[in-house]
Amino acid sequence: MAIDIAPPKLKVAVVGGGPGGLATVIALSKVPNIEVVLYEKDKILREVGAGINIDQNTWNVLELLGVAQSLTTGHPTTTVLNFDGRNGEELSRRELNETGKRTRIRTQRTELQSALLQHVKPNFIHYGKKLSALHDLGSSGIRLDFTDGSSSTADLVVGADGIRSVVRDAPWPTYPLKYTGTTIWRALLSRDELRSLDPRFDITGWWHLPTSHVYFSPVSEGLSEIAAREHQDPEIHAASKSIWGVPVTNESVESHFSGYLPQVQEALRRIPDGAWREFAAFAGPELSSLTAWDDKIALVGDASHALSGAFGSGAGFAMEDGWVLAQSLAYFGNDLGKALPLFNKIRLPYYARMYAHLAEMSFKRAEKLRDLGTPSDGDKIKAKVIGDGGKDMKWMYENNIGKVWEETIRTLACEPIDSGVGSPVESLPT
Repeated sequence: MAIDIAPPKLKVAVVGGGPGGLATVIALSKVPNIEVVLYEKDKILREVGAGINIDQNTWNVLELLGVAQSLTTGHPTTTVLNFDGRNGEELSRRELNETGKRTRIRTQRTELQSALLQHVKPNFIHYGKKLSALHDLGSSGIRLDFTDGSSSTADLVVGADGIRSVVRDAPWPTYPLKYTGTTIWRALLSRDELRSLDPRFDITGWWHLPTSHVYFSPVSEGLSEIAAREHQDPEIHAASKSIWGVPVTNESVESHFSGYLPQVQEALRRIPDGAWREFAAFAGPELSSLTAWDDKIALVGDASHALSGAFGSGAGFAMEDGWVLAQSLAYFGNDLGKALPLFNKIRLPYYARMYAHLAEMSFKRAEKLRDLGTPSDGDKIKAKVIGDGGKDMKWMYENNIGKVWEETIRTLACEPIDSGVGSPVESLPT
């Protein structure tokens, strides 16, 4: 049973204005006696990238946040295809059987951001505040220093500042974030133009070569996303941590995909000059805790699990984090010493399961190639397609965080709350 007495006032600083940060502010603003401020490094809030998946798990948390009705633009994703990028052979087809109340869609990242912003009071966001350092003040909380010379204090700092999190680097200064060898180029193009090249471009699908793929997916009535990705040996092809959403020339992108079908190459050539954005993919190891500094820091989204967008639903995960954090504070009357261990208990096993799944998929692909002896390019392409992340993944894409929360609360009376470190994945309610 939740605590009935008036909770103490709590000052919370959320760092980062992506979907996770905005959702955290929305959820925390509904908790009594919490003063929440979001610090965003840019002078205007902007989204980098092109498309984003809104799976059933994301719809579930958007409904809990009261935001679902505000997201009105997107394209249903009912079929997912994989092709051999050399000859157009269809390698797999997956029809998505909807089991939830809402249809899975892919939309523009800006549309999700706009929907969330409708539910955040403007005075909750402080722009042009790039975090430079955090200082543990003991019982007095945390001091946040910004690059403009200003500073602020908070009882709780929420790191929603992405895979290159400054908040995470404070308690884990040696966290080894490394370039994976993968670079992604993203842009938007008219669906009519793509359909004229190949009707299959109007269906969500991956076109593969052994070390690369080109992804097409509609994101609205008139636009489709193109995401072209290539992997190279990271020991040879180093990349700067600053390469994230930077413009790149058409010639540079096209040079990486010369082995594809003519219509795929032509689709890349149709991208307007200056429209491509380049993203260097980084990743880091699993953390043993999502909280730090005696329960005065909590990490949400990519800051807590540096998986480099491996599952294509990172915004949903981040928003689930923010919602669970707010519910934990509300349940324990803003008692950080109890609320953050509960947050950790619920979310840590979820991310442990993601890391385990990626390791398993990597092992299976390597095993398949080993069994083939000297694999052809076609063999390598098919090995990429197996276990594509969408099979047997209901625990992730259909996760109902509201039900997870309810089940966890039902067990509190007979199970002590601790940090969750080392808890088995199976202990997470499903």
